[in-house]
Amino acid sequence: MIVCHCNAISDRDIHAAMDWMRAADPETIITPGKVYRALGKKPDCGGCLPLFMDTMGRSDSLEVPLILRNLRRTQPGRTAK
Repeated sequence: MIVCHCNAISDRDIHAAMDWMRAADPETIITPGKVYRALGKKPDCGGCLPLFMDTMGRSDSLEVPLILRNLRRTQPGRTAK
């Protein structure tokens, strides 16, 4: 399914880019901008962003890496809000 008509990006392209980023760096935070850059594209009108984000949300690669979870609670000298 085409997600971004301006750049002809499909849901498969998004998932493949996310899987590639996660394999290349297991600790990376994946954002829509990083997906666009990984595909060699730039966002244009932004009309696709809700569908783009929904497509990203369906990928297992989107999870925050374990090492980056709960950082606020584990830093000494800081109190959690």
